[in-house]
Amino acid sequence: MDMPPELDPRRPIVEVMARIGRETQLTIDEREQHFKITDTVIGAISVLLIILGVFNIYFVRVLYDDLDNIVATMESMVTKLERVDKDMVEIADRIDAFEKHMQHMAPITGYVTSVTRRLPRMREDMVSMALNMQLINQDMVMLRTAVGTITPSMLQMTGNISLMRRDVYQIAKPMGSLNPILP
Repeated sequence: MDMPPELDPRRPIVEVMARIGRETQLTIDEREQHFKITDTVIGAISVLLIILGVFNIYFVRVLYDDLDNIVATMESMVTKLERVDKDMVEIADRIDAFEKHMQHMAPITGYVTSVTRRLPRMREDMVSMALNMQLINQDMVMLRTAVGTITPSMLQMTGNISLMRRDVYQIAKPMGSLNPILP
């Protein structure tokens, strides 16, 4: 007994299985296409990360070199400020000595005044010279005061530069320890 193919009870099962097979193949094809896209995206991101890593290493190296130069400059500045400080102390000592010499000008002014009484035609010039000497003496006192205020400022600047040098060295030290690791 042959049954017509439309009435065969196995036929719906075969059609369902065939449909499941087609759908499965479409799903597998879609998955492979998605995997290819995902692999391409992962590859592109990996290349970008490698490029970014190379730039990061380069910039870390540049930063390390710059910090090293800053520390060297700070050390040079401290050395020069110490030299300036010594020179300012020497200048202050010389101004003190000059002021002591200026104190001897008072008796000279007295002698000049007596000479002006004897020589009337020279009196105006000598008085003007005495006034100028007083102004010079006042200027020397102001100069001594100014140098006295500059010296502590120079000491403070030297201390601040030393602190800055130490702080920059503290920043540069970790960078130096990373340097052997970096290519």
